[in-house]
Amino acid sequence: MPIALPTTRATPTLDLATKTTLIYGPPKIGKSTFASMFPDALFFECEPGLNELSVFKVPTHSWEDLLAACKLVAAGDHQFKTIVIDTVDNAFKFCSDHVCAKHNIEYEGDLAHGKGWAFVKNEWHRVLTRLASLPYGLVLISHGVDKRIETRTGEYTKTQPSLPDRARHVVLGLVDMILFCDTLSRKDENGQVSVDRVIRTKPHPTYEAGDRTGRLPDTLPLDYAAFARCFDAAPTTTSDTPTKKEKAK
Repeated sequence: MPIALPTTRATPTLDLATKTTLIYGPPKIGKSTFASMFPDALFFECEPGLNELSVFKVPTHSWEDLLAACKLVAAGDHQFKTIVIDTVDNAFKFCSDHVCAKHNIEYEGDLAHGKGWAFVKNEWHRVLTRLASLPYGLVLISHGVDKRIETRTGEYTKTQPSLPDRARHVVLGLVDMILFCDTLSRKDENGQVSVDRVIRTKPHPTYEAGDRTGRLPDTLPLDYAAFARCFDAAPTTTSDTPTKKEKAK
């Protein structure tokens, strides 16, 4: 079929079950619990840690396991609406191990001219893009790590997903939301300190976060019900709203 240029603008999707989301932060803060609340979630369990949660999960111990699970999901004969990769850090290691075994090398750098790194990145990009293009939500869970950033005016520390750069850049370009799970300390009128678990959603010099949908506040509780209410309640600009250029005509 020949390709035709569109005559109407696409309408933004308002269903959380169609979004691709990265959730990251420190251990035991509640990332997996939060992800388990997404619509009809299925976990690809790439590392231990789900024993305390009542979830549907596929034990995933290799890249071959992950590819097999992806194939079953893509076939569509199931009730799941969201795929959760927990953790995406381990999934990337599986990808690297798979490519190295395929080319009979021990490390990605063992192939000349950077070919090993390219093969791994291409395989990682291929599979994640395929998963994100399926008619299901995709949630990627990662750990957090503090990294020293050097600039011309000085240094500072930035918290970001603990994936290697070549894997992280693929993920950051793919997702609709980057949710940083953090803690917020506060004092009451009696001087007592309490710690709240929160989600950071907007870009900041000291942590990685972002919200392509534009539907979330800067900070909200690390609570799925609160998150879903904020997402659903936000006003939406539809494809029928004229642009500034159209208004000027």
